[in-house]
Amino acid sequence: MLGAWGLAMAQGLAVTLLLQPLPTQSHGEQISIRRGYQVYKQVCAACHSMEYLAFRNLIGVSHTEAEAKALAEEAEVVDGPDENGEMFTRPGKLSDYFPKPYPNPEAARAANNGALPPDLSYIISARHGGEDYVFSLLTGYCDPPTGVVMREELHYNPYFPGQAIAMAPPIYSEILEFEDGTPATMSQIAKDVCTFLRWAAEPEHDHRKRMGMKMLIMAGLLVPLTYYLKRHRWSVLKSRKIAYRPPK
Repeated sequence: MLGAWGLAMAQGLAVTLLLQPLPTQSHGEQISIRRGYQVYKQVCAACHSMEYLAFRNLIGVSHTEAEAKALAEEAEVVDGPDENGEMFTRPGKLSDYFPKPYPNPEAARAANNGALPPDLSYIISARHGGEDYVFSLLTGYCDPPTGVVMREELHYNPYFPGQAIAMAPPIYSEILEFEDGTPATMSQIAKDVCTFLRWAAEPEHDHRKRMGMKMLIMAGLLVPLTYYLKRHRWSVLKSRKIAYRPPK
């Protein structure tokens, strides 16, 4: 849905734009991540893969274990070989990664006029500006300025390097219906999928922060104890003098 695929320079145009900041949300990110996954599944997954994210990563973040298992079983996974040496398909499991829309890069290029849709697993970390850039890109499509001629298969977007992108506008208002009844405006859809992609780039983020807090607490207890032992206990032993007096 994003990236450097299909880049073409707009003729005689140099535009510098400030990225639109991603809207904030007051009631937490888990609901937004769940809606963002819905956007990815129903809109983005038709062209873009997320090969480094597994269904098990959704558990406890946006879905329950039962829900994640049901989502995994909807996917058909090629596995094998079996006892006859042949590959076979089976329902997905929690340990499986998100399925790819195309079997190989060549098939992806053939289906997209030679452009290769990038994998979205780390797209937020891989783009300068992060989620603000992706949000601006998704909502920034507009008509080209006077004098700028776009090729038939390209679309004008001032936030994309070169301002010409092969990806057609992927989202618009009411393109889907959110499960929780949230109005599916363009900005809401873009915000939710950016939140999902931000989490997907670092699914271990919260766990890492919690471990960091635990380490700081432990260090706060151990460092004073170590200083006390070194300064008031070990220093006595270290500075003592042992003299050997042979028997007369």
